[in-house]
Amino acid sequence: MVEHRRTLDFKIAFAIGLGTMIAAGIFSLSGTAVAEIGSSAIVAFVLAALVAGLTAASYSEFASIYAENGGGYLFSARTLEHETLIYAVGAMLFLGYTGTTAFYLATMDEWFFRFVLPESLHFLPHGTTGVVAALLLGTLNARGTEESGTFQLVVTGAKVAVLVAFVAGAFSFRGPSAAVGTFTARFSADFVGIVTIAALAFITFFGFSAIAASAGEIVEPRKTVPRAIAASIVTVTVLYALVIVAMVNSPVPAEIIAEEGETAMGRVAAGFLGPAGRSLIVAGAVFSMVSASNASILAASGIGSLMGRQGQAPRPFSRIHTRYGTPFWSVVATTATIVTLIVVFIGLFPAEGGLLPVELTLALPALGPLTLTELGLTTLTGFATLNLLLPLSVVNVALIYSRRRFPDLERGFRVPGVPVVPVLGVLANLALISNLPVKGVLVGLLLVALLLAGYLAWGGAPGVEELFERVVPPSRSGTAAGTGAAPETTEEATGRHRILVAVARPERAARYASLAATLGRLRDDDPFVQVVNVTHIPDQTPWETVEDTARRRTARIEEHLADADVDADYTVEGHVCQDVAFDIVQTARDDDADLIIMGYPEEHTRIAEQVEYTAPCGVLFASGVSDPDTSVVNVGAGGGPHHLGLLPLVERMGQEGSELHVINVDPEGGNGRRENTEATIAGLSGAPSVQVQNVRAATVAEGLVRTATENGGILVIGATRTRRLRRWVFGSTPDGVIDLADGTDLPVLVYASPRGVHGPIEDYIYPIYRALTGRRRGPANGSDGSASRADGRSR
Repeated sequence: MVEHRRTLDFKIAFAIGLGTMIAAGIFSLSGTAVAEIGSSAIVAFVLAALVAGLTAASYSEFASIYAENGGGYLFSARTLEHETLIYAVGAMLFLGYTGTTAFYLATMDEWFFRFVLPESLHFLPHGTTGVVAALLLGTLNARGTEESGTFQLVVTGAKVAVLVAFVAGAFSFRGPSAAVGTFTARFSADFVGIVTIAALAFITFFGFSAIAASAGEIVEPRKTVPRAIAASIVTVTVLYALVIVAMVNSPVPAEIIAEEGETAMGRVAAGFLGPAGRSLIVAGAVFSMVSASNASILAASGIGSLMGRQGQAPRPFSRIHTRYGTPFWSVVATTATIVTLIVVFIGLFPAEGGLLPVELTLALPALGPLTLTELGLTTLTGFATLNLLLPLSVVNVALIYSRRRFPDLERGFRVPGVPVVPVLGVLANLALISNLPVKGVLVGLLLVALLLAGYLAWGGAPGVEELFERVVPPSRSGTAAGTGAAPETTEEATGRHRILVAVARPERAARYASLAATLGRLRDDDPFVQVVNVTHIPDQTPWETVEDTARRRTARIEEHLADADVDADYTVEGHVCQDVAFDIVQTARDDDADLIIMGYPEEHTRIAEQVEYTAPCGVLFASGVSDPDTSVVNVGAGGGPHHLGLLPLVERMGQEGSELHVINVDPEGGNGRRENTEATIAGLSGAPSVQVQNVRAATVAEGLVRTATENGGILVIGATRTRRLRRWVFGSTPDGVIDLADGTDLPVLVYASPRGVHGPIEDYIYPIYRALTGRRRGPANGSDGSASRADGRSR
C-alpha cells in the first residue's frame, strides 16, 4: 500500500488549465470567428472569458472546500439534496466532456484530411482519424497511461511557443503599425454575431474545470486552485486576442478564410511563414487537440466513476481495474460515447448532407423546418457547450445554497459579491445558450431527456456509502507480542501488509486470524490483520433492527480472539449491509487490502463467487483450518492463472523453512487431465527444496487429498476455469478436494487471483479449449505410473 500524496504544484496546475484551453477552440474557431465578424472576434472571446470567469469563481470556492477529484458533479452532490438534479448535472457534464473531446478530435480529423493525409486516402469517411485517436486515447486511459506533470508542463510550453511564433509571423509580415491599423479598421457592429461566436468560444475556456477536477492531486488546493484558474483564464485570453489580431492581418483573403473554416489557421500560417510555418501550426494543432482530448477523457471517466459510486450510473463504472488501477468500465463508456458522437455528427450526418437516405425534419413555428440529418462540427460544438453551460449554472446556484446551508464551512477562497456574481454567471450562461446552434441545443436536450427518463425508470441504486454501515468501527483489539499498542484505526496501518479476514461465524475468527498473521509475516515483518463481520440486513428492513445483533457478534469475535495467540496487530469491526459480498469487496478496496481470507462457502456460494470475481486483491478460501501446520505445504501441479498466482506465497513458505511437495496426479479412466509440472516448478524456483510426487488415482481430487494427508501439513490449490458449465463453485477439482478432505485433518486453502474484465468470459470458453486440446496432450514429465519422490528440486 502506498499513501496518497499530492504532487501537483502551482505551475503544473496552471499548465493543466492552459494546456486544456489551448486546443481545438483557438485552432478551429479563430478562422470561423474572423470570417464572420472580423476584429470583433476579440470581443467575442473576451466575453466568453468573462462568462467563464464568473463560473470559475464558483468552482474556485468549491474546490477550496472539497479538495477532491470530481469537479461540478462532486460540488453538486455535496451541496444539493435533489437526487434527480444531481444526476442531471453528472449526466450533462459527462456528455459535455465527451462532446468536447469529440469536437477536439473531429476538428483534428479536419486538419488531418486537409494537411496530413495524402489524396489517395481521402476516400476514408470523415471522422476516421478522430475515431482512431479516440480509441487509442481510451486504451491509454484504461491502461493507466497518463501525462505526468512535467510532461504536461513541457507540452503546454510547446503549444504556447507555436502560438507566439504564429503571432510574431503576423507582425513581421505586416509590421506593428500596419497590423494595429488593419485590426482597428475591421471591427464589426454585429452584436448578434459577437454573442453567437462568444457562445461557441466558451468551450475553449472550459479548461478551468480540469484544474478543479484534479484538486485531489494538487498541493495546497485551497490556495493553488483559485490562483491557477485565474492565471490560466487570463493567459489564454491574452493569447487568443493576439491570435485574432494575427488572423485579421492575414494575407489570405477573407472569403478564403471563410471557405477554409476550421483549418483556416493553417492556411494563414503558410501566408505568414511559408510551408514551414504551416507545418508548425498543423503539428501544434494536432498535438494540442490530442493532449486536450486526453485530459477531457480523464475528466469524463472520473465523472462516470463517481456517478457509479453514488449509485447514479451502473455500479461497474466505479470498479477499479485490478491491474491498471483505473475505472476501466467508465473509461470504456467514455470512449464509446466519444466515438458515437464523432460518427453521428461528422460521419453519418455531416453539415454538407448526411450519408443516410432518411431525413428527420422538425417543423418549428419560430424557426421553420429543421433537418436533423445535417449536423456537423458547429452543431457538435453547440451540443457540447449546452451540456457544459447548464450544469455550470447549477454549480453557481449551488454556491448560493451552500453559503446558506453550510455557513460555518471553512472556505479557503470566497467569491465576492454573492449572490450577485453567481446570479450573473447563471444569466450569462443562459444568454450564451440562447445563441448556440439550434440543432446542437435540440439534440442535447433530447439526449438529456432520454437519459433522465431512463434514470427515473431505473430509480438509481444506493450509493456506496449507503450500502453498508460500520456499526462497530475498527477498534484496538489485539497486539502482537513486542510490537507495542495496536493501531487505533485502520488508517494507522498504512504501508503495512494488510489482510482482511471476513468472518461469518464468530467461533472461527481465531483460526482465520491466526492463519492471516502466519501468512502476513511471510510478506511483512509487521503485518496488519483486519477482522470484519458482516451482518446481512434484508431489503426493506430498518437498520436499527440488526445493529444490536452486529454488536453482539463483534463482541463474541473479540472474546475468541482475546483467548487466541494471534501473532500480529489486528482490529475487529462489525458491519451491517444488504449485500455481504459487496461489503467485503468494498472494504478491501477502501482500505487497500493485500489479501482477503474467508471460509470456504458451505451454504452461500453466491457470496464467495461475487467476492472472487470483484475483489481488488487475491482471495484465499479456507476449509478445515483449525491450527494449520505450515511446516509441510502441498501444492497441486497446474498452470492456470489462479494456480500461478498462489506460487509466490508457496515459494515464500519454502524460503522460510516449509517442506514443499508438488503433487501431480495421473487420473485413471479419463476422469480428469494430468498437468505438466514445469510451470509449477518454475514458479517455485526461489525455494531451496521442492519435492515432486507423481501419483495415480481415480480422480485428481482423490490423488491430491490422499497424498497430502500422507505428507501432513496443508494443501494449497488454485481455483480453476472449468466451473461454469457444471456450476462448480471453484471448479471440479477444488470442490472435489474440499468434499474429500471434509472429516479429515487436512486443511485446504483455495486461492483465486484478482480477475480482469475477461475473467467471466474465460470461464465459459476455457472448458471448450481444454476439451479440444487435452486429448492431444502427451504424458507429463517423469510419469511412470507410480509414486516417486525426489530430494531437492526435481525438473
